[in-house]
Amino acid sequence: MKGLYIHIPFCEHICHYCDFVKRVPKNQEMIDSYLQALSREIESYRSHFHTIETVYIGGGTPSMLSTDQLKYLLEGLKDIHPIEFTIEVNPESYHLDKGIIFKQYGINRISLGVQTFDQNLLEYLNRKHTKEQVFQVVDHLKSIGIERISVDLIYAIPGQTIDLLKEDLKLIDELSITHVSCYSLILEEKTYFYHQYLRGKFERLDEDTEANMYQLVMDELKKQGFKHYEISNYAKQGHVSLHNLIYWTLGDFIGVGLGAHGFIRGIRTYNHQSLPKYLAEPMERNEIQDQEMLLQDELIFGLRKIEGVSLTEIYQKYGVDVMMKYPQLKEKMEIGLIEITNDHLKLTDKGIFLGNQVFMVFI
Repeated sequence: MKGLYIHIPFCEHICHYCDFVKRVPKNQEMIDSYLQALSREIESYRSHFHTIETVYIGGGTPSMLSTDQLKYLLEGLKDIHPIEFTIEVNPESYHLDKGIIFKQYGINRISLGVQTFDQNLLEYLNRKHTKEQVFQVVDHLKSIGIERISVDLIYAIPGQTIDLLKEDLKLIDELSITHVSCYSLILEEKTYFYHQYLRGKFERLDEDTEANMYQLVMDELKKQGFKHYEISNYAKQGHVSLHNLIYWTLGDFIGVGLGAHGFIRGIRTYNHQSLPKYLAEPMERNEIQDQEMLLQDELIFGLRKIEGVSLTEIYQKYGVDVMMKYPQLKEKMEIGLIEITNDHLKLTDKGIFLGNQVFMVFI
């Protein structure tokens, strides 16, 4: 399976926690110029079109594009016929006309940026939608036949309580959707929150509360019929993210757009993050990955999956006995962070909370 990731870097406003490649456009002409360059880059990969099985349009805020801009972008993809075709949507920039365009061009999965339903926390994060808009968007999408809807949630937000998180999870149940991506708030450099932190004006939630919130998320989503299949991802039966599975299994994917990364036949590609440089020449560099790099990535990404990684498959691909190559894993096993079940090395329930301690073994 091969994927195509398309980056739309534009936002109407910048969320306080976001460290993705993004910017507020000066005008519509800036967006149009970018889409023209993006279309040329997509076209340069035409020889791969017949092999692409997942397409993911992310950002930024792809749904802030006008209807004409969306049509222009999607016209350039009409010769690709993916199994899964996802676009990220912010509730405040969605309307029915855009949903109809999504349906017309074969988009069959929506990733909806919700983060929380609490209005005070939304304002704290600098999100501009309301709880009511989330329900309206989901209802619109279902009414036009787009049933595969994923919602992004954030927990461990300063000021958030266990009760507020419980309410968020209750509303997730009421939405009756097929997928949830749920992440703890990470303090990233080059964000508003990080600058506040440096000034002593941002205080993270304590680790015990964060761990309790993660446990609550896992428990409540399981009750709602979601399967926990990756550290931060939960899916109803048959609704795992095929595109993200490509990343976690070290599959091939093309990355186009400002700051996008790709991975094709063992070569990682990196696009420019500067808009003027991207417009002149999209790709900044590519790097051939040696076997050691590939093994490292396969183990780190693979252990993010709840099922873990097959030790037999790793041996067949790399000729490596993982437990012998990384003797520190024995210690992680002894303290209960990892286990081997049915030939799969995987994080334990305890290890899911402390995955980074395991991942560091491979770096």
